[in-house]
Formats: sequence, C-alpha cells, structure tokens
Amino acid sequence: MATAAAGNEAAAQGGGKKKLIIIIAIVLVLVLAGVGALLMMKKKAAAAADEEGAAEETHAPAAHAKPGTPPTFVPLDPFTVNLADKEVDRFAQVGVTLEVADAHFADQLKAYMPAIRNNVLMVLSHKTSAELLTVEGKEKLAKEIRREAVRPMGIEIDDEDEDEDAAPKKKKKKKKQVESPVTQVLFSTFIVQ
Repeated sequence: MATAAAGNEAAAQGGGKKKLIIIIAIVLVLVLAGVGALLMMKKKAAAAADEEGAAEETHAPAAHAKPGTPPTFVPLDPFTVNLADKEVDRFAQVGVTLEVADAHFADQLKAYMPAIRNNVLMVLSHKTSAELLTVEGKEKLAKEIRREAVRPMGIEIDDEDEDEDAAPKKKKKKKKQVESPVTQVLFSTFIVQ
C-alpha cells in the first residue's frame, strides 16, 4: 500500500506541474497579445499625429475632402475696374468665385475679405484688354487671383510660370512647396468693354 500511495502522490504532483505549465503558457500568450495590441494602437496614433502635423505645416486643410462631399464655394462681389490700356479707356467687370477644400477655411477666408478684394483689384487693374480676351490670359489671371487670395493669411505660393520663363540664374534652394487651400478660381461673369 505504501507504494500505491506514493504512486498517487507522484501522479498528483505530475498533474499539478502540467497544470502550472499550462497556466503559465496561457498567461504568457495573453501578455504577448496585450503588448502587441498596445504597440499597434501606438503606431496608429503616431501615424495620425504625423498626418495632422503635415496638414499644419502646409497651412492647408485636407486638400481632398471625403469622396462624395461637395466642395465649398466662396463667391466674391463682382469687380469693376479700369484696365491698363493706354490708347483707349477700357474697363472690365469680373465675377469671381473661389473653391476651397472645406467650410472651416471658407469662414477664415471671409474674415480676410477686404484684403483679398484689394489684392484681386490690384491684379485686375494692371491687366490690359488684350491680355484678358485670350484664354491663356484668363488662365493666368485665375492663377494670380488664386495666389493673391491666400496672401493676406500669410500663405505664400510661388508662381510656376515665372519660374519656368525666367532665365536660369543661380540655383537657389527650393522652398517647401505649399499647397493652396483655394483649389480653383471660377469666373461667373467676365465682361471687357
């Protein structure tokens, strides 16, 4: 009987060791899964912070809103200006609407409206009727208005046409390309007389 009791005791100890090993293995798997999940959440949070930081650096909201979301339009009051023609007095009446990426930026744009209107008037008043009557002239005017519309907010956009046409002088370090929050300039009226 002594041997039978010793055998039962040894079996109980062996079963206890197996249970202990299984419990330790389960705890170890759970700890590893928790650490893995924590690392994944930190990685996603870091990626989201990087995207926010990139948007703040360019001073622009997300350039492309969610698909299916209509753009926001900011209409400006019509402009009537004397043109820079020297031989005859000519004027232009131009209606401009700015397309922006989001409504928040549209509200910011409205706060700077007197300065924006001034900049657009200055651009228009330096144009001649010959420049404004061509398609290329209208496209160039749209680019200039797009650049001048964001200038009062401290956003400087390089004019691509000037860089291409200019004779290559010394190579300068390129400035960081800033994407304009104004995505497009649309003309609602365009009369030159």
